[in-house]
Amino acid sequence: MATRTRRAHRRTEALSRERIVEAAVELLDVAGEGGLTFRVLTERLATGPGAIYWHVANKGELLAAATDAVVADVLAGESDGPPQDEIRAVALGLFGAIDRHPWLAAQLLLQLSRSPSGPVTPRILEALGRRVRALGVPQEHWFTATSVLMHYVLGAAGQNAANSQVVEPVPDRAEFLAATAKAWEELDPVEYSFTRAVAGQMREHDDREQFLAGIDLVLAGVAELHPAGRA
Repeated sequence: MATRTRRAHRRTEALSRERIVEAAVELLDVAGEGGLTFRVLTERLATGPGAIYWHVANKGELLAAATDAVVADVLAGESDGPPQDEIRAVALGLFGAIDRHPWLAAQLLLQLSRSPSGPVTPRILEALGRRVRALGVPQEHWFTATSVLMHYVLGAAGQNAANSQVVEPVPDRAEFLAATAKAWEELDPVEYSFTRAVAGQMREHDDREQFLAGIDLVLAGVAELHPAGRA
């Protein structure tokens, strides 16, 4: 009996929380949130459910841990440059992560709204907030400026990921954009004068460039409202 207990303990030690979270991320990337079950996870890890429950209490905790692991990996790199460039780098890192992990956008918004005490929300807030502070923004405006940036990054990146999922059955993105632009150009010229005018720009736009343009608009607003940030 003692021998079996020692062997079970060794298996539990070998199956670390980090390995469980890593396997969960892999499974989420392939099957989505609906495909992440403890039964499938135990099969993937060639273990029993008890070993997993030793480290993770339930699916909600596992999803939160998977989300935090991806975000932590994105924000792990140190950078040394102007705060504007560092903000763009953080934003693009999150944009790329959400694009690579289709399940991530919903989980980030869930963490932001239901569990802002952490660890995901403080991690992103800190990464952006330190750079906002370095821009010279007065302390009383740190939270607002950083929150605007964070909501833009997560919202725009999440929308881009959602668009990719919807457009996925279409064989060619350019074909899809061209068809949309054509539909806009055929709208009533009086009621939709603006939409018709930008149809060509929409047809040719690049998602990453558009995302960064939004970051630049936010940073320009910060600099305009807080002139010290221009330095």
